[in-house]
Amino acid sequence: MNEFIRLISHPTSTSDQRHVWKHFGNPMIPRGIREIGGAQGHMHKMSFAEKQEEVTKDDWMKKLNSHHITRADMNRLIMNYLVTEGFKEAAEKFKLESGLQPSVELNTLDERIKIREAIQMGRIQDAISLVNDLHPELLDNERYLYFHLQQQHLIELIRERNVEGALDFARTHLAEKGEESQEILSELERTLALLAFEEPEKSPFGELLHPSQRQKVASELNAAILQAESRESTPKLSQLLKLLMWIQDELDKKKVKYPKMTDLARGVIEDPK
Repeated sequence: MNEFIRLISHPTSTSDQRHVWKHFGNPMIPRGIREIGGAQGHMHKMSFAEKQEEVTKDDWMKKLNSHHITRADMNRLIMNYLVTEGFKEAAEKFKLESGLQPSVELNTLDERIKIREAIQMGRIQDAISLVNDLHPELLDNERYLYFHLQQQHLIELIRERNVEGALDFARTHLAEKGEESQEILSELERTLALLAFEEPEKSPFGELLHPSQRQKVASELNAAILQAESRESTPKLSQLLKLLMWIQDELDKKKVKYPKMTDLARGVIEDPK
């Protein structure tokens, strides 16, 4: 065992290195890349770029389909997402369909649901009041989150074409925050730029008026509430997708050609480029 550790950690000669590579592959090349690239025995005299073999989309899909994911695991991921994001009604229906018990009592989601619904309906001040009742110190501690809520209220005023109200709210509640942070100032400028357009929805900043913007703020606030309650704040499904994106970024940095997932929502995988 000591000799094994020495060979892995501190190979002192070329023969030591060949011995390690013969049995375990070149430790400088990740295992997954070694398997994709071809047999290890043909690698020792070739550079990474020279030994790399292009993997076709068909081969890639065969490898993916050879890995089995149980229905139970999929159900747990779905339930975890619904509970973490506060979709109580959907979680209740899924509980009946799958027979899976959620990790928490679904009634505990009620306050978070009220807050999410208030934001999704554009009632930001109501949402802030509900948060302050539930966790009085949360928005004091999460200043950037509080700015996003106030920014969303400003967006709602602009959506209503309440120009005077929007400018007054920005001067009274947001101007000072913009002086404290360049990042906040940039976001504030983008929001106020909507006022320069007769049809702000069609402007370069129109995404701020899209329903997805409300959803983004609602999810950010929901995660902060869960964190304040020492509960899981990010759905496991989101973590898996982020892991996939990180792995693809790492492969791209290494100039690896592989079938890449280009559309997470639809699961679109394109041929190597």
